[in-house]
Amino acid sequence: MMVPLSPGGVSPRRRAWLARARRSAARLGELRSRVERLEAERDRQTLVLHINHLLLEHLDPEGLFVAISSALQERVHHDFIALTAVNDDLSQERLRLLDLPAMRGQYTVGEEIPEFLPVASKALNTGKVDILGPDRIATIQPPALARLMEREGIAATCHLPLLSRHRILGVLSFGSRKEGTFTGELLILLEEVARLVAVALDNALTFQGIRSNRDKLEEEKQYLEEEVRGTFATREIIGSSPSLARVLDQIGTVAPSDATVLLLGESGTGKELLARAIHEGSKRRERTFVRLNCSAIPMGLVESELFGHERGAFTGAIARKVGRFELAHQGTLFLDEIGDLPLELQPKLLRAVQEREFERLGSSRTLSVDVRLIAATHRNLARMVEQGTFREDLFYRLNVFPIQVPPLRERRADIPTLVSYFTQKFAKAMDKRIEHIPPEAMAVLVDWPWPGNIREMQNLIERSVILSPGPDLRIPLGEMVQGRGPRAASPEATLEELERQGIREALEASGWVVSAAADRLGLKRTTLHSKMRKLGLHRPR
Repeated sequence: MMVPLSPGGVSPRRRAWLARARRSAARLGELRSRVERLEAERDRQTLVLHINHLLLEHLDPEGLFVAISSALQERVHHDFIALTAVNDDLSQERLRLLDLPAMRGQYTVGEEIPEFLPVASKALNTGKVDILGPDRIATIQPPALARLMEREGIAATCHLPLLSRHRILGVLSFGSRKEGTFTGELLILLEEVARLVAVALDNALTFQGIRSNRDKLEEEKQYLEEEVRGTFATREIIGSSPSLARVLDQIGTVAPSDATVLLLGESGTGKELLARAIHEGSKRRERTFVRLNCSAIPMGLVESELFGHERGAFTGAIARKVGRFELAHQGTLFLDEIGDLPLELQPKLLRAVQEREFERLGSSRTLSVDVRLIAATHRNLARMVEQGTFREDLFYRLNVFPIQVPPLRERRADIPTLVSYFTQKFAKAMDKRIEHIPPEAMAVLVDWPWPGNIREMQNLIERSVILSPGPDLRIPLGEMVQGRGPRAASPEATLEELERQGIREALEASGWVVSAAADRLGLKRTTLHSKMRKLGLHRPR
């Protein structure tokens, strides 16, 4: 039996079979498309989940950024990624992180590429995604960044604003060597990544601020504990002589202001106690009093002590350190022996004193502080300026309110009071009971020239209390007068003779150990060596 054919020469059965085949092929295409979309969605969700894990693992922005760049590389195939953060008033961007996956580590922010940028990003100004082609890439600020992109052949960039809690934190930027890369599903993915990064950056910056405050509090706590343990923990100023009264009157005048004070006088005269008195008489009394002896720290570490450093700033810098200027924020910074500050560091100190701004070692970020400065020295700074060993502009900046601190030999009326005070202080510490100071011993102490000033007296009285078995203070007069009476009592004695006598006594008391004698006299070891040569003092053979 013959099957009738359609006018086109195809039987109805064949035509029905072809129709079913076309419908099956269409359904198969739809299924494949759906599977591809599901696989793409699965990959996207997997990537987003991975990035979420990274957000939990990395609290610091730097580690988080590199981890996200590596995670996105397989999906986005980007050739350039950057993160810029913006300050609170949106006036300046900071290029925090930069990564070229194929050339990681070759470009450094702050060296080849400036860290601080003017706000020129359309994504920041509008809060919307901004995609750039080759023409606009050439106009990117700063020019060094545009040159880098040209050198690396970046043909397309995508800039995504980082929005968190209704504020703009910065911009996440991607670059590719292929034009037209950032469209469709990829753009949707990058927008989702930007939302996650914004939350992470917000949390990381908050954590960074908390860690910075914690580090500062730890440094301050450690510093204050050292202060409490210090020898001069007492804040009392003993004495009523006219010369001391003049100094206290000057302190009462300048303390309420924020003026810089320069304390001048010999070593051991109590300049630190006077600096504390200025601090306690000021409106900053509730804040920290921070001190730094510029001569007691190795030359290479003075800058780190003053301004702090970042991790890796130099060999041995294994962690970030908060400097004394930061510790003294809203308080008082006391720089003792400012005349020993290295000449090459003086311009940076001048800027910190004048502008209240500085950078930590190893960082280009400018920090601002509110610090009241008190400086002290036993040197003649005016003469050092003439000799070119101290900067003239720094001298004038420090010499706003100079106070001349009198040596102990000009405060003889205060000596009995000071002797009694130190006697009771050390007797209490040693659980002894000293009730009487022999008049002949006191007469010797009053006549003594005290080349080491109050520090010398303190050491002598401490040794005397140790040597006293009963209620009478037993002062080792033999060590002082060498069996010939106090040389200071002779009106013919010159200042050089008195100085030679005091240095010889300190050397003999310390067994001619120069460093120990220097401590007794409140001098630097090199200074004592120089004086010994000048005065013709040599260790006996």
